Amino acid sequence: MKNKIEILKGLHPGLFLQYELDKQKLKSGKFAVSIGEHPQTLSAIICGRRSMNVPLSLRIEKALNLEEGLLMTLQIYYDIAQEKHKISQKNRPDLTKIRTTLFWDTSLENIDFNLHKQYVINRVFERGTNEEIQEIIKFYGHDEIIKNIRKNINSPFETTIKNNLKKHLNYEI
Repeated sequence: MKNKIEILKGLHPGLFLQYELDKQKLKSGKFAVSIGEHPQTLSAIICGRRSMNVPLSLRIEKALNLEEGLLMTLQIYYDIAQEKHKISQKNRPDLTKIRTTLFWDTSLENIDFNLHKQYVINRVFERGTNEEIQEIIKFYGHDEIIKNIRKNINSPFETTIKNNLKKHLNYEI
């Protein structure tokens, strides 16, 4: 089970359940009735709107011949991933200093500033205002900015990035 868990960590158990039902060519509604559960409950779990619980996971695991505890283990790892995401969302730059149009392809609220730091740093150094660049420098620090830009300097905006590095960090690549 440990290898399977490592692969599936962070995945909602409902997604795994849907995969198993598809693999065994079972319809979720009929399967739910066969294990004494309301189809709506199983549907909500499969869609990720509801968490798995122990009694239901045991019935599902027995009916699908899955290892006992697999679905609850997936639920716990999913909950951990969700909590980590919430924590990382609190650790972010001052969004009032960053124009929403700078990230036209996504919402600022959806950006995980730790996970997507290279994307954020490059975008701000390519197209940001002085205030936005200063806020990103304040958030990530000089060393992290330089390290990430050096990794991905090949950009259509290479000259702009280099100019902003020199102007704001007194650093040349």
